[in-house]
Amino acid sequence: MPSRRSALTLFAGAGAALALGAPTALARPAHQRPFGRYGSPSRRLDARTLYVDPHGRGDHTDVQSAVDAASGTCHTLVLAPGTYRSTVLVDATRAELTLVGASGDPRDTVLVYDNAAGTPRPDGSGTYGTSGSATVTVQAAGFTARDVTFANDWLRSDNPEYTGTQAVAIKVQGDRSAFHGCRFLGHQDTLYADSLALTAFARQYYRDCYVEGDVDFVFGRATAVYDRCHFRTLTRTDLASAPYGFVFAPSTAGANPRGYLVLRSRITSTAPDAYYKLARPWVPSSDLTAHPMLTVRESHLGAGIDAVTPYDTMSSGFPWQDQRFAEYRNTGPGARVTVPANRPQLTASEARAHTAAGYLGDWRPYA
Repeated sequence: MPSRRSALTLFAGAGAALALGAPTALARPAHQRPFGRYGSPSRRLDARTLYVDPHGRGDHTDVQSAVDAASGTCHTLVLAPGTYRSTVLVDATRAELTLVGASGDPRDTVLVYDNAAGTPRPDGSGTYGTSGSATVTVQAAGFTARDVTFANDWLRSDNPEYTGTQAVAIKVQGDRSAFHGCRFLGHQDTLYADSLALTAFARQYYRDCYVEGDVDFVFGRATAVYDRCHFRTLTRTDLASAPYGFVFAPSTAGANPRGYLVLRSRITSTAPDAYYKLARPWVPSSDLTAHPMLTVRESHLGAGIDAVTPYDTMSSGFPWQDQRFAEYRNTGPGARVTVPANRPQLTASEARAHTAAGYLGDWRPYA
């Protein structure tokens, strides 16, 4: 079976690790327009639209140079099908930036790199750490991505000596960050939905997205809504017994009234039944006042989720029972309430506050 790295290079799903379809971009005729309905450098939609193509048919051949050229606000980067292997930083000065995968299929447009938390920095100053491992980092407000894959293809099997195995595909910190039809691929710490500061309650919205991983692969302190998303837990060959990992690890600031909301979504698995926990709270050493919050409602939880004990504690002194975890009207074998004390449920009255509008306020990316 090809590795995640070789599979991404071919724009294809490979076995359980990607499992999302056959090659598409490489099969297209060479004369087909690389930017589809979004114009081209010779037929530019407007002055703030830039075109990126690894084969040289755009304004830029790599994403970071296009981001750097998009100074100011309200730029759109149209990405031709291809694998863009590099790290990308969208700093706070580039507000309202939009990334669009030109084909409309996120499997065609892949932003990927392979740093892990334990990867040594080239300058000898230590290792990257979790945040530094991110393939893409978004600090700007008003960021939008459509039909793009964000991936980190670092593999434990390639680096068994590493203790820092976190490998982030994307770290999102900006307020009003929206992702539509995107994929997030990794293993540990795939999607870091965070904020710029403890006092910054960054709002994020994910619609019709796919996220896969194993340990804490959706984590951070953002106020984030995951609407009609698909979460996929992966099998692991390095462990002989459960649990393999945890889907969510929110670290919501204590002062933030809203954390993670998962609605109308589904969780599937390539691992044996009951080998995954739904969540565990992350109370980082940098914020011992964190009060993690997660609500999962009207979602289908597959057999991979341990229905008896779906939650676990990450750090002693911060038990999951003391956090803001709740469910409402979920279905599937992973949602069975066999031990009521282990499955905190919202009442119908309480559930009325746990909506996209209730979490995102005057920002309506779902409208």
